[in-house]
Amino acid sequence: MDDIEFRRATADDLPAIVAMLADDPLGARRETPEDLAPYRAAFAAIDADPHQQLIVAARDGRPIGTLQLTVIPGLSRRGSRRALVEAVRVHADERGKGLGSRLMRWALEEARRLDCVLLQLSSDATRLDAHRFYERLGFEASHLGFKYHF
Repeated sequence: MDDIEFRRATADDLPAIVAMLADDPLGARRETPEDLAPYRAAFAAIDADPHQQLIVAARDGRPIGTLQLTVIPGLSRRGSRRALVEAVRVHADERGKGLGSRLMRWALEEARRLDCVLLQLSSDATRLDAHRFYERLGFEASHLGFKYHF
């Protein structure tokens, strides 16, 4: 695992990132890796926003893991900043080797470096293995999340 680099994603990484997003039962229903146009537009917006980091874990230049880290300024908690992690994925060939833990430790360290008071995430209610993974890392299932789809 010492040969893995954590870095900001580039537009050239998009095909690999989208493939990872699509490579599970939920992602297979909602992602379209054959049409990268909407992902390119989203990448441009993420890349231009100073509060966003789209990160890849790469081995020999090849993305094998990804996550998006967002810093949210807020009024609650005495005007504190919080970090939000989204779209955590590890390439199927790399699962079970500790890369997910390393990605999340990177996110925790980065959030702390950016003076966030907490790091939060949501996980689909059906992803029970992911819930156990996050709990092992010290996350608490403290809230009930709601979504409104348009």
